[in-house]
Amino acid sequence: MSPPGMAQLYLHGVGHFHPDTVIDNRFLQELDIGTTDTWILERTGIRERRTVLPLDYLRKTRNADVRAGQEAALLSNVETGRRAGLHALERAGLKPSDIGLVVAGGCTPELGIPAEACRIAAALGIDAPGLDVNSACSSFGAQLHVLALMRDLPGFVLVVNAENTTRVVDYRDRSTAVLWGDGTSAAVLSGFEPSRVRVTHTTLDSSPQGCGLVTIPRFGHFAQEGSAVQRFAIKTTQACLEAMLPAARERAAATKGRVLFIGHQANALMLDAVARRAGVPADCHLHNVERFGNTGAAGAPTVLSQSWEQLQAGDTVLLAVVGSGLTWSSVRLEVA
Repeated sequence: MSPPGMAQLYLHGVGHFHPDTVIDNRFLQELDIGTTDTWILERTGIRERRTVLPLDYLRKTRNADVRAGQEAALLSNVETGRRAGLHALERAGLKPSDIGLVVAGGCTPELGIPAEACRIAAALGIDAPGLDVNSACSSFGAQLHVLALMRDLPGFVLVVNAENTTRVVDYRDRSTAVLWGDGTSAAVLSGFEPSRVRVTHTTLDSSPQGCGLVTIPRFGHFAQEGSAVQRFAIKTTQACLEAMLPAARERAAATKGRVLFIGHQANALMLDAVARRAGVPADCHLHNVERFGNTGAAGAPTVLSQSWEQLQAGDTVLLAVVGSGLTWSSVRLEVA
């Protein structure tokens, strides 16, 4: 169960959206930035990603100017957020008018103000409060943790993470160009309307001394200290997962359900290593990073969305997400 003072949350529906344009490893190799399909697979396990940017734009400019990237984007955060939001609402069997609060966040909001949540709410025709809860790639976990701490939640809350981060990626830099893809997630939650999936536990923590290790300046490119960040991600994801496993396995023994693991979708090889060390079978490790790359805060919830219809009664889903800050969060979902 959640710690004392935390509200019960019910997850009614999840949704996702990925743009159509594909950046595969061959395209990155053809940019002549010192990378190959083999080089990328050996380091990340990623085969392709999606982008809101035209491929011709990337060929010509390598996105050297992030302001030009903002202008070249074929889809905005608001539009991808609207599409993912509609997907989640449809699964929940609800209309935009049923939503009483919108929460958004992620790595690359388009504006300083207003809140991205307000802009997405407007696009969906939702007349309700909106606020952003940003914690980089761990935003989805942070948002659920904050909601669990809130009192007097409205009937239904829409949580959206619109992550179109390729707009701030430097495609002259092979170390970062191979990582990122664009994706948007959405989730509909309630504090008192029951559903088959419950959020029974959330955590949120950070180590602010590492705040400079992963950055996106207001008018600059994404940058990170790769080796230090990877060590942090592996160690922290492992710790979050192992802390949740005993209770999850105890429940699974009683329900005859599965224990499913979803990590932050940053590196397929890293996630596989964490799952193996924790004793999670390959068929219980859910992921999409090899097809969509690192989609920031949308990564773990888009995996959940893509697996939504396959969740079975008695299953327990464990999410462990990490991000800039340095921050991390864990979430336990129980399927009735």
